[in-house]
Amino acid sequence: MADTAKTGGGSWDATQWYEVKKGDTLSKIAEQFYGDPKLYTTIFEANQDVLKDPNLIQIGQKLRIP
Repeated sequence: MADTAKTGGGSWDATQWYEVKKGDTLSKIAEQFYGDPKLYTTIFEANQDVLKDPNLIQIGQKLRIP
């Protein structure tokens, strides 16, 4: 039986992580993952614990991609 990523309580953890690279914006990351740069707000909202402004992301930051 293969190992599976689970969180406590038996629910699945579908969170992906992305490390910010030079030249990235939340819009570019949203386009890469969702095919629509306007969905950058989804990424911003999932990372409000580390992001205070969607225009201020830093190289090397690890962001949740819901």
